[in-house]
Amino acid sequence: MEPTFENEPDLEHVNEVPIVAVSRRGHVRLHFFAAIVLVIAIAGFGFIFGHYVITSSSTQTTHPSASNSNFPFEGFGNFTIPSTPSGGSSSGGSSSKADAAAAAAAKIVDPGLVDINTSLSYQESEAAGTGMVLTSKGLVLTNNHVIEGATSITARDVGNGKVYTATVVGYDAAKDVAVLQLKDASGLRTVSTGNSSLVKAGEAVVGIGNAGGAGGTPSVAAGSVTALDQSLTASDSESATGAEQLSGMIETNANIQPGDSGGPLVTTTGKVVGMDTAASETGGGFGFENFTSTNTQAYSIPIDTALRIAKSIEKGDASSTVHIGATAFMGVEIEPTSTIGQYNYGTPSTSGVEIVGLISGTPAASTALVSGDIITSIDGQSVTTSLEVENILEALKPGDSVQIGYVTTSGTSSTLSLQLASGPAQ
Repeated sequence: MEPTFENEPDLEHVNEVPIVAVSRRGHVRLHFFAAIVLVIAIAGFGFIFGHYVITSSSTQTTHPSASNSNFPFEGFGNFTIPSTPSGGSSSGGSSSKADAAAAAAAKIVDPGLVDINTSLSYQESEAAGTGMVLTSKGLVLTNNHVIEGATSITARDVGNGKVYTATVVGYDAAKDVAVLQLKDASGLRTVSTGNSSLVKAGEAVVGIGNAGGAGGTPSVAAGSVTALDQSLTASDSESATGAEQLSGMIETNANIQPGDSGGPLVTTTGKVVGMDTAASETGGGFGFENFTSTNTQAYSIPIDTALRIAKSIEKGDASSTVHIGATAFMGVEIEPTSTIGQYNYGTPSTSGVEIVGLISGTPAASTALVSGDIITSIDGQSVTTSLEVENILEALKPGDSVQIGYVTTSGTSSTLSLQLASGPAQ
């Protein structure tokens, strides 16, 4: 039974240095060396988490439009995914019969997809991914890592070929789910969702997306389900948490590629049962870099889970993991992962997070803060890690004022008031 967004409010199924309040992992140059790669690609470097593409040039990949669907959500965001040549199959040695079935499924789904292109001005780069249209008014579902750190987002609707400006409705960074709204969109084709709880091992599936961020006709990757309810941990030395952990994932052998992130995993009848998110990497590990051109392990978030989160976002139900609306932004760059440590300036050592840069034109840049200062507290809450800073800011909104406690490079303790601006999604 397909969930309905408006009518089923009780739906159960459901880089370098990070720039604080800009992106949970800071620069999009995330390096997941554990065992899974968010499917992302970048010029000169790449990740493979959820088929998310980041490039120094605006290359993007898309899947061909499919038929409209009965998806219950109106307007979820989209993202691009690196793919094989437009219209090509990334299924490798799949039989001609499997390829034909995959192509038929893609024809149904393509019109409900969007290619997502983002500008990450603070990282001086661009990114691309894939998104699924949930409502005719442009509500789009995608991976959070597809729009993470974005300062501007556009989406090309595969169904009508139009390019729309997109805004972030909300996101759940922990579950890697985000919802976008396409501005002034109407009459869009949508994807048709199935029931991911009914998916079985051995079932034929098709991964569709913007592989390689090339745009055009969406790429197609035929495969089958190899395992269910999988848990993944992708370590990232530049992440605030140090790792990305996902559970309940659908594992397949579809050849998912960077740029496919946020794209649909569908049945041979064109029903979306998952959202492409991660794939294996060269060397037996999973990460953002050195991913293989032919992946034998790919992972998708069950669509029931993604829609449950999307519904909470659409309703404006914030939680400890779900963030609604724009992200509060300070404009400081701090050391990457965790404790900055004990700093000694000739006075008793100081614990906190060290400022390594201030972004021009942001709130922090107009204060007395300078590189080398150590932030020790925000609104009276002590901070010693970038994650703690992020968590505090997550609960705030643009326009809120915060009290910053800090120790100057000369060892003097001081405080100042700073009004938060609106920044990139985390």
